[in-house]
Amino acid sequence: MKKAIKIILLVLVLLVLVFFLFVPQYIDRSKNKSTLKGPFEKISWYDSIPFIADLHCDALLWNRDLVKEHTYGHVDLPRMQKGNMAFQVFTIVSKVPSGINIEQNDDRSDQIGLLSFAQLQPPANWFSVKKRAIYQADALHDFAERSEGKFRVIKSKADLKTFLFDRAVDRTLSSGLLGLEGAHCLENDLSNLNEFYNAGIRYIGLAHFFDNEWAGSAHGMKKGGLTPKGHSLLKKMEEMGIAVDLAHSSQNTIEDVFKHFSGAILVSHTGVRGVCDNQRNLSDEQLIKIGERNGLVGVGLWETAVCGTDAASTAKTIKYVADKIGVEKVALGSDWDGAYEMHFDVTGTPLIVAELLKLGFSRDDIEKILGGNIRDFFLRNLPD
Repeated sequence: MKKAIKIILLVLVLLVLVFFLFVPQYIDRSKNKSTLKGPFEKISWYDSIPFIADLHCDALLWNRDLVKEHTYGHVDLPRMQKGNMAFQVFTIVSKVPSGINIEQNDDRSDQIGLLSFAQLQPPANWFSVKKRAIYQADALHDFAERSEGKFRVIKSKADLKTFLFDRAVDRTLSSGLLGLEGAHCLENDLSNLNEFYNAGIRYIGLAHFFDNEWAGSAHGMKKGGLTPKGHSLLKKMEEMGIAVDLAHSSQNTIEDVFKHFSGAILVSHTGVRGVCDNQRNLSDEQLIKIGERNGLVGVGLWETAVCGTDAASTAKTIKYVADKIGVEKVALGSDWDGAYEMHFDVTGTPLIVAELLKLGFSRDDIEKILGGNIRDFFLRNLPD
C-alpha cells in the first residue's frame, strides 16, 4: 500500500513538473508560429533604412527571454537586430476570455489568469489584472537592463531623440515603448492610471475583447460607447499625454472618442473594410476621420485583418490606407506574438518592402511606412 502511494505521489510530482516546465512554452510555440522561415532576401538599401518600427507586439505575454534568440515566436532582440528593427511597441495583454471571437464575448472567463499561474508568476497576478499588467511592464524594463545597452525603453520625446542620435552611430541599437490593450486592468479605479503612466504606458486601447467599465468593445456583448467613467479616463489621458488606441473599440466607442478626445489617436493593429470586410476592421469613414486628426493606422499581418496570409495582403491594405488618407498616416501594426500564425517573424519585414515596391511605392514612401511615420507620430505626441 505504501509503495503504491509513493508511486502515485511520484507520478503527480512528475505531472506537475511537466505542466510548469513545458506547458507554457508549448502554448507559446503552438500559438506563435511563422508560415515562412528566414533568412529572407533584402533589397540592397533595406539595412540603410534609418528607422524601422512596428506598433503592436504581444511578446511580453509569453514569459520569453527577449535578450536571447528563439526558434519560435516572432520578436526578440537578436531578431530585431537582424531585421534592422529600431523600435517596437510592446503591448500588454492582461485578460482574454475563453473561446474568443470577433463577434461577441463576455468577461466571465480569464485565460491569462491561467497562463500566469502556469508561468509561476506571483500569486497576486493570478487574480489581479492590474498586477499582471504591471508585471509585464516591469518585464520590458528588466529586458532593457539585461540587454547590455542594446535595448532601451522610450517614455518621452527626449528619450526618443536621444535614441535616434545614438542609433545613427550604432545600428545594432533597438528600443521599445509600452501600450495597454484594454483599460479593464485599471480595475475600475482612475487613480491607477498614474501607476501605469509611471511604468511607461504611452497609449491605451480602451477595450479589448469584451466590454468593460470604461468603454464598449467591437467584440463585446453590448458594444456600447464610452461610459461616464470612460469620459473621465479620456480627460485624464489627454492631460497626461497618453494616446488612445482605437483597436478593438466598438463603433460607438470610436465615435465617442472622435467627439470627446482632443489628444493623439492611433489604431495600433487593424485592417480596413474596403479590403477585408468584418467588424474588426475600420470603415472608410473612420479612416478619413483618423486622417483628419493626424492619427496613425497600423496595418496587421494576420488573416482577419488583411484577408490573406502573405506580405502581399498586408501591402495591399497599406496601399488602400495610403490612397485614402495619405502615405504619412499608415504604418506597420503586426500583432506579432499575438497567438496567431503569421506570415513571418520580425526578420521577414523585407518581404513587405518587396511587395510595396511592386505596388509602385517609392523608397521615400516605403521608409515612411516602415517606421518614419511612427517616429514622427511619437516625436509629436510623447510627453516632453
